[in-house]
Amino acid sequence: MARRAHSGTIRIGISGWRYGGWRGVFYPEKLPQRQELSYAAQRMSSIEINGTFYSMQRPSSFAEWKAQTPPDFLFSVKGSRYLTHMLKLNNPLPGLANFFAQGVLALGEKLGPILWQLPPGLAFHPEKLQNFLEVLPRTGEEAAELARAHHDHRLKGQPWLDWSGVGALRYAMEVRHSAFCCTEYINLLRQSNVASVVSDSAGRFPVIDDVTADFIYVRLHGHEHLYSGGYGDDLLRTWADRIRAWSSGEQIPTENITHPDSKLPRHPRDVFIYFDNDAKVDAPRDAMRLEELIAREI
Repeated sequence: MARRAHSGTIRIGISGWRYGGWRGVFYPEKLPQRQELSYAAQRMSSIEINGTFYSMQRPSSFAEWKAQTPPDFLFSVKGSRYLTHMLKLNNPLPGLANFFAQGVLALGEKLGPILWQLPPGLAFHPEKLQNFLEVLPRTGEEAAELARAHHDHRLKGQPWLDWSGVGALRYAMEVRHSAFCCTEYINLLRQSNVASVVSDSAGRFPVIDDVTADFIYVRLHGHEHLYSGGYGDDLLRTWADRIRAWSSGEQIPTENITHPDSKLPRHPRDVFIYFDNDAKVDAPRDAMRLEELIAREI
């Protein structure tokens, strides 16, 4: 983690940590699988939990992940695809309740932003998105109450309702349909203080660089090839410049800013960056190299 005076906290990490191809390359050859999270967490300050996108997890898993990481570590948690890809944000209350009831709150003070990744086939529907944003709980206490009141039969086991250590909740949204490249979308996120994910996906999905929240969320899926290929020092230095600007409350102009707003508050912002170019072990290498490049300027 990097800190500077008059700037937000910068956290650089990876999207997921359990990849067979990383064993013997990033992870030491004889390292037990159960120690991989701890090993990765000693080398970066945040990791995205991906398993929550595919299925509900157990409270014991969240508690174990919390215990295996350093005190100042944060997890980002990927929202359920049941809500984003199957329901397509319709009737979200039971799904949201199950998401929080599964044990997400057991991360306590290590719970960072919650990421909602929308599918490429889902276009921008303002009313639907606004309804989804309005029902998102904003604190750990609200999330626990939502979990208690609205979880349904899809939740296996008892709901986890202990929100100890969880304060304000942060949300980020990654969209993959060009219809979201509009002022109305940017304004909706700004009204809800939800971060529009700055995504690099080798040209596959839209790029939206607008600042919409009091923090920044970046996902680097690969610059030339989706989910593979290293970034190289020139690209990483470019990202380092952008990250330092965001952290200090500024923004380097790009052609992908949909709705420039000179009145946007210029205050320090926390920045979360996750490498998802995991196919050939480039993600952890790039994360650690970017950390080095940013640290040199502090």
